[in-house]
Amino acid sequence: MAWLVNRLRCMSVPEMAYRVHQAATIRLGRRSIGRAAPPPLPRTLSLGVRGAPALAQAEVEALLLDAERIEAGHVVLFAERRFDVGVPTAWNRDPETGVVAPSVYRGDIAIGDRELVGDIKHLWELNRHLHLVTLAQAWALTGEPRWLHALEHNLRSWFEACPPLTGPNWTSSMELGIRLVNWSLIWQLVGGENSAMFEGDGGQRLRADWLDSIHAHCRTIARHLSRHSSANNHLIGELAGLYAGAVTWPCWKESKDWEAQARRELEQEAQAQFSRDGVNREQAFAYHMFSCECLFVAGLLGQVSGQRGTQSPGHSRNQSRSQPFSRGYWAVLQRALRFLRSVRDVDGGLPMVGDADDGCAFRLHAGTGRPGPDRAAQLLALGDTVFGGQPDHHPGVRWLLHALPGGRPDCDPHEVESGWSFPDGGYLLFGNHFGEADEIKGVLDCGPLGYLGIAAHGHADALALTLSVAGEPCLVDPGTYSYWQDQKWRDYFRGTSSHNTVRVDGLDQSVPGGRFMWLRKAQASIERMPASPQEFDFRGSHDGYARLADPVLHLRSVRFDGASNTLTVRDEVAAKKAHKVETFWHFAPGLDVRLTSHGLSVRGKRFVLQMQASGEDLHLELVRGAENPPLGWYSAAYESKMPCEVLRITTISSAVPIECRFTITFIDDK
Repeated sequence: MAWLVNRLRCMSVPEMAYRVHQAATIRLGRRSIGRAAPPPLPRTLSLGVRGAPALAQAEVEALLLDAERIEAGHVVLFAERRFDVGVPTAWNRDPETGVVAPSVYRGDIAIGDRELVGDIKHLWELNRHLHLVTLAQAWALTGEPRWLHALEHNLRSWFEACPPLTGPNWTSSMELGIRLVNWSLIWQLVGGENSAMFEGDGGQRLRADWLDSIHAHCRTIARHLSRHSSANNHLIGELAGLYAGAVTWPCWKESKDWEAQARRELEQEAQAQFSRDGVNREQAFAYHMFSCECLFVAGLLGQVSGQRGTQSPGHSRNQSRSQPFSRGYWAVLQRALRFLRSVRDVDGGLPMVGDADDGCAFRLHAGTGRPGPDRAAQLLALGDTVFGGQPDHHPGVRWLLHALPGGRPDCDPHEVESGWSFPDGGYLLFGNHFGEADEIKGVLDCGPLGYLGIAAHGHADALALTLSVAGEPCLVDPGTYSYWQDQKWRDYFRGTSSHNTVRVDGLDQSVPGGRFMWLRKAQASIERMPASPQEFDFRGSHDGYARLADPVLHLRSVRFDGASNTLTVRDEVAAKKAHKVETFWHFAPGLDVRLTSHGLSVRGKRFVLQMQASGEDLHLELVRGAENPPLGWYSAAYESKMPCEVLRITTISSAVPIECRFTITFIDDK
């Protein structure tokens, strides 16, 4: 009940009306269960994809090894965890908990009830069918019937276990959208209409069942789009899936309307959900990448379908071409990749700002043998090829452009590659020698909490910063861990004490109202802009603690001197009365962190960092892996956590600042 009250507080009157209408639509949707889809017109987008792109032998071997594991029912979910999902796959069973969700009408399933559905994130991740694309890749690579048979058996079992509108895999429009994206890639990789999978009466039955499900997917998405305060990455994923479904299978009278709506709204959402300087407004770097993936797939489908018509089985192309996406749409992606390239460190590391669930729109097996995909590297390589005409050196990019072989879009060839100042998006970079072996790179967060009314994936991290040295994480954002574990873990990882910033009176800067909701949001302001990353002199504040009975203003100054490799962070709280003030510094696991009588010493592989703190009556303590309450944890991947060292500096003050001075020295590794 408390969650419902909080959710209503975040809604406008139009949103409440929309939610009531959606609830009525879901109730009425029960009547559609078992109703056959209208007969499809015999036309699809079949691109005549043959074979596979050029791959190194090690890439081939890694891909086929993964395909063998998938064939045997062993599937990687999220970034790196492998689960036994059974043969045939138990599509309605949560691979994590073993709970089997009921096969009832979608509107009757409470997805947050762990006793009913288990961990819905694990269930949904399996049913995105990211792994089935690997089977299609194995078929394209080898032409061996075993891979086509494995794919066919998986699809047949899914259609049987998950009929339209029935079960947990029909409860989220975004999940339907992601599934359509991957089905579209599978369709092209197995040969489209001319696939051997559709031969004979059984093959035609499979094709008919697939098209019935595709129609139900598109129809459901179009009727249940995420709107108002939920119109974040979910809406982009839904629209990308709807576009993929309508363009790949324009088989029904609604298809043209679905395509036009999805293209129009994707153009709008690309502009709305990214800042003018390329930052995704959810303030979560993982969702920045997810949204880019969705926009890229839709854009590439627009390119290829704009050059080719659709095709009837055994006939020439017979459908008018689709309209490609605009120059402005592609410019959003160019700016988004510019930001992504800028915040990565020299070793490819990316700060874990905001929520992350390791979910991706597609996972075209790159054959690297690594435990998890480097999505940022793949996106940047994709941009280099699509925008810059560079060779597609990344295997994942080669696969994607092999499946969707369209021409280059209309884009600005002069877009600069990187930058350091992103004030509209809310991030500023400081440091030295960007892109070089002795790089020092810091990222300062001076932006909003998140996007729209609930700011679902933002963290209470106003004025927090991260730091990497020589490509090695030093001061870190500890990540997300889990959405559905005990509430204390969800609250901790997105709370203020798990970020390199200041907490007052033991309270978060912003007020949470649920697992994906913030009621009161701290607003950060830039009061002094720095001139450059090497001569960085910033001053800002936020009003998150103005809500207290004795209002508190947190002011933070950040200075970096490139000549001496010195970072100075000065925190002040302005209030009438004294308050408990805590400053937190989180260090990456693996660093040697020691607290001495002279301050703090941190040693990495190629650097030593010394810190001295000054102020009044400061208490310094190192905390590692505390549980009640949580402090000193780091999550490199979804559902994974490990202890890390956190320096907590505590004082009671109303005005006296805390100043922390970090000096970085490189170790001579010769």
